[in-house]
Amino acid sequence: MSKKDTYRVVARGGDGSLQIRDYPTVDPLMDSHEQIGIDDCSTDLALRGMPVFRGLIGPMPEGKNIVRYETPEVFEMLTKEWGITKPKKRRRRARTVNADAPAETVAS
Repeated sequence: MSKKDTYRVVARGGDGSLQIRDYPTVDPLMDSHEQIGIDDCSTDLALRGMPVFRGLIGPMPEGKNIVRYETPEVFEMLTKEWGITKPKKRRRRARTVNADAPAETVAS
């Protein structure tokens, strides 16, 4: 389990762009946001026990050592973008049968 040592806050700027601020500790977030709980159900075990803040979505993992928090506007925007992207279509290839290979026998 890797140690999370960067706290990232992603917000939307006045012009609609994403603004990212990284902090080396959680202390600046504690000073600027009200803690309303702790994460106790993340599948990333390194996030369990991390603070949950009023007005931010998170914590969520980003890479090996970053804890990410997003404003609700950013979370909604990125979730909508993620939802409308279509996965690349994968073509299935027909399996070729080797006529020289011995036939498989089925045991009863």
